[in-house]
Amino acid sequence: MRTLIWYPIFAITLILTFPILLYVKMRKKSMAEPEFLKLTEFIVRKWALIQVRTSGARFHISGAENIPDEAVLFVSNHQSNFDIALFLALIAKPKGFIAKIEILKVPILRTWMKYINCVFLDRKNLRQSAKTILDGIKILKSGHSMVVFPEGTRSKGDAFGEFKAGSLKLATKSKVPIIPVTINGSYKIMEANKNWIKPADVYINIHPPIATADLTDEELAELPLRVERVIKV
Repeated sequence: MRTLIWYPIFAITLILTFPILLYVKMRKKSMAEPEFLKLTEFIVRKWALIQVRTSGARFHISGAENIPDEAVLFVSNHQSNFDIALFLALIAKPKGFIAKIEILKVPILRTWMKYINCVFLDRKNLRQSAKTILDGIKILKSGHSMVVFPEGTRSKGDAFGEFKAGSLKLATKSKVPIIPVTINGSYKIMEANKNWIKPADVYINIHPPIATADLTDEELAELPLRVERVIKV
C-alpha cells in the first residue's frame, strides 16, 4: 500500500512544482544570487520532505551541532536512492550535490538540482569527470556547501563500496572542512524490498568537521583513509 501511495505522490508533487519553476526562472535575472539560492533551496527542501515523510520511515539524526556556518564538503556513504532526499530534507544547511549524470534525464527535477548548485558526473568520461570536480571546487570556494558520495554508486545494503579518494580533492583544493556523514538503514526503505517502499528506521550520524586548510603532505595522503574510517564507525 505504501508503494502505491509513494510513487504517484513523487510524480504528482514534482509536476506541481513546474509552475513554481517557471516563476523562479522569470525571477532569476532580477534576484541577487544569495536570495535566489535561498528561495530554490527552500522549495526543493519542502518537496524532498514530502517524499521522506510519505515513505513512512523513522529518522534518527545525531551530530547536527557539528555543522559550522561556513561552506563544507559533506562526505557520506551511499546506501539508497533516498540518500539525496534525506540530505535535502533533514540537513538544513544549503548544499549542492555531486550527482550522477543520469539525473539529467528527469525533467523538472534536473532544473531544480541545477538551481541548488548541483553538478553532474559521468564516470565513463574522464574529461567530463575532471570538469565536474573543478566546477564543484569553484562552488565551494564561492561559499556554498556540497555533498559527495565517494563510493560513486549505491551499496544497496549495509556494506561499504570502494571509497574513491579523488573526490576529496573538492575539499583539499577549496580548503573547506570535511563533514563525514554515516547513513545506516536507508536501503531498507526501497532497495531491500525490490523497490517496494516500506517504513524503516534510518540513522544519520553527522561527525565533527575535519579541517583541510593546513594539512601537511603526509596528512593529505592519509586523509582519505581517515575520513573513510570515521564514516565506517
